[in-house]
Amino acid sequence: MDYHIIPVTAFSQNCSLIWCSETRQAALVDPGGDAERIKHAVSQQNVDVVQILLTHGHLDHAGAAAEMAAHYGVPIIGPQKRDAFWLEGLPAQSKMFGLATCPPLTPDRWLEEGDHVQLGHVDLDVLHCPGHTPGHIVFFDRVGRLLVSGDVIFNGGVGRSDFPQGSHHDLINSIRDKLLPLGDDVMFIPGHGPMSTLGHERLTNPFLQ
Repeated sequence: MDYHIIPVTAFSQNCSLIWCSETRQAALVDPGGDAERIKHAVSQQNVDVVQILLTHGHLDHAGAAAEMAAHYGVPIIGPQKRDAFWLEGLPAQSKMFGLATCPPLTPDRWLEEGDHVQLGHVDLDVLHCPGHTPGHIVFFDRVGRLLVSGDVIFNGGVGRSDFPQGSHHDLINSIRDKLLPLGDDVMFIPGHGPMSTLGHERLTNPFLQ
């Protein structure tokens, strides 16, 4: 699986364009805003966007999902349904940050632990990793050893857990029980900041010591 990271919004959120290198079928993961920038980046890669994937329902990850889905004529898939209240609250989130109103969103398909998302010949495992939000999920390319981790784990940090229905205990358990066992060699694209490997974070991340 190939990828291209597109930083968007004032929060420098990593919107990820991922695609099957053989079929060129692509997905946009967490298109949080700056729709025109995302469209331009997609056009530069000569890929065919077939779905929008969401790790969770925060505005900086989902704010442009509906616009992207309409533009490419594709479904929105994810997150897990416990994040429904976040997606329904997108108008309130946008108002809180003084941004243009973002309408509420209902995905075409909710995802659960153990589900799979197909992208050309690439099979993505879905892991439910609550803590940052209750319905947060991650996408894992087991063959390519690449994880799209949203706001669960960062290079040197972990996601905030002080939002409604957040839990630091659940967050750390998600990392220890579901992510770290995937293997030290796994590279991950976080929701913000530079990439890292699970092995590097297992050894050096202060929140995991």
